[in-house]
Amino acid sequence: MENGQCPVDSLIFRFQLSIVDLRVSAVISFPMNLVKKAILVLEDGRTFHGASFGAEGEAFGEMVFNTSMTGYQEILTDPSYAGQLVCMTYPLIGNYGVNEEDVESRRPWVEGFVVREASRTASNWRSTETLDSYLKRNNIVGIEHIDTRALVRHIRDKGAMRATISTTDPDKKSLLDKVLHSPEMKERELASTVTADHAFDFPTSGEQIYHVVAFDFGVKTNSLREFSRFGCRITVVPSDTSAEDVMALAPDGIFLSNGPGDPAAMNNVVEEIRKLTESKVPMFGICLGHQLIGQVFGGETYKLKFGHRGGNQPIMDLTTRKVEITAHNHGFAIDADSLPADVEVTHVNLNDNTVAGLRHTTLPVFSVQYHPESAPGPHDSEYLFARFIELMRN
Repeated sequence: MENGQCPVDSLIFRFQLSIVDLRVSAVISFPMNLVKKAILVLEDGRTFHGASFGAEGEAFGEMVFNTSMTGYQEILTDPSYAGQLVCMTYPLIGNYGVNEEDVESRRPWVEGFVVREASRTASNWRSTETLDSYLKRNNIVGIEHIDTRALVRHIRDKGAMRATISTTDPDKKSLLDKVLHSPEMKERELASTVTADHAFDFPTSGEQIYHVVAFDFGVKTNSLREFSRFGCRITVVPSDTSAEDVMALAPDGIFLSNGPGDPAAMNNVVEEIRKLTESKVPMFGICLGHQLIGQVFGGETYKLKFGHRGGNQPIMDLTTRKVEITAHNHGFAIDADSLPADVEVTHVNLNDNTVAGLRHTTLPVFSVQYHPESAPGPHDSEYLFARFIELMRN
């Protein structure tokens, strides 16, 4: 007996430890003909060596992290991640596989995927393929078996930055040079790269009560499902649609979706939205749409140090004093001090007091910084769709 531990307990502990040692050894020491190496290089030179999964090649983008425990398929297919490499903070990703029903857009948009461990086993009855095969099929480069905790702490300390994942070039200096020549996220317009090519209708699930025109800056399918559930027929229009063309559709309400990139680079879109606010048609914006509404009324946006991404952000609704746990995916925010007197802040992020919602005091316009469609969740903020329906009803 050692330190009060019985011999049997000690034996079990040593056996469990030996299994862990074998597993780690298997990950790190596989011969190269069994494991393809991959390398992650950040623009400040920080480097992580790991194993390749998904497609082979090189991927470039802004390195960000998501704190969700589930929902990797929704994250991969969220157009707001265009131009970004995404690191999942939860250590095991892919265990329930991929299916054909939970995608949020027509294809994955992340530039690259970073995980601690990618499960090769898909243990769910709805699964149609593994995460690894899904990434391969969609040409998404991934890296696993790196210290994702160290990576996330580095990003939280230094800020989101450009990076690359490569399975083809092992030279750190060469990769760093490529990273430094890749585009920065600030002042980068990306909504036009993910938007629909042409307008289309998403039908109501029952009797049509309202007609909503939705700007597709990177809209997620679940937003359309939420509107459909409330009796709305949705006409989805490309991001560069003019105010005149929108009004020609005779909408009962206008929805400004989420999307990627820097809102400050979308001056033409802001001008069209400004014209639409003058029509006094009810308007609801989320994420990028929220930032664009802020700019319409004279507000200024700025880049957050590392952004908010994940399903556990606490938000206070200042109109009810209730706190909701919400899903976020954004790297920019509205400066509260830049908003005029006729724009009221309605929601705040309790982690850092950033503006999480606003409304105009005389026009039927409101917005939130987060994702009330909440695919895969949480669902605390679904009431915002009902608020918009009430605004159209009134």
